[in-house]
Amino acid sequence: MIIPKEIIDELIRQARQDAPNETCGYLLGICGPDGDVVKENYWMENIDHSPEHFSFAPKDQFAALKYARSKGLKILANWHSHPASPSRPSKEDLRLANDPTIRYAILSLFEGVHLNSFLILNGEVVDKEEHL
Repeated sequence: MIIPKEIIDELIRQARQDAPNETCGYLLGICGPDGDVVKENYWMENIDHSPEHFSFAPKDQFAALKYARSKGLKILANWHSHPASPSRPSKEDLRLANDPTIRYAILSLFEGVHLNSFLILNGEVVDKEEHL
C-alpha cells in the first residue's frame, strides 16, 4: 500500500493533536495494478477517548463507507495511533481485526514516529509493510 507523504503528515498531526489518547480513521484509496494507493484519510472520533484502545462510532463507519463510495474510493486500511507503544498490533488489535480485505495501519509516537501496516488473518499478522 502506498501512502503519500502529505497523508502521512496529516496522520502525524492528528495523532499528536489527539494524544495522549489514540486517534483513528480509515485510509481511503484506489486499487491499481501497481498496488493500492491511499488518496484520503477519513478521521473518525475515538469514542473510547482512551490512550490504550479505540472504537469507531457505528454512524461514523457508515458515513465513511457512504463517502468513499460517493468518491469512487475503497477502504484500504483501518488506522489508529499508539501514543506510547510501538507500531505493532496489540493483542486487542489482533482480536478485533476481523476484515481480511483491508490492512491495519498503526502510527506510533513512541520513541520517534513509525507507521506500519499489517494484513491480519485469523488473529495473526501475515504481512507487514513499513511506511515511515
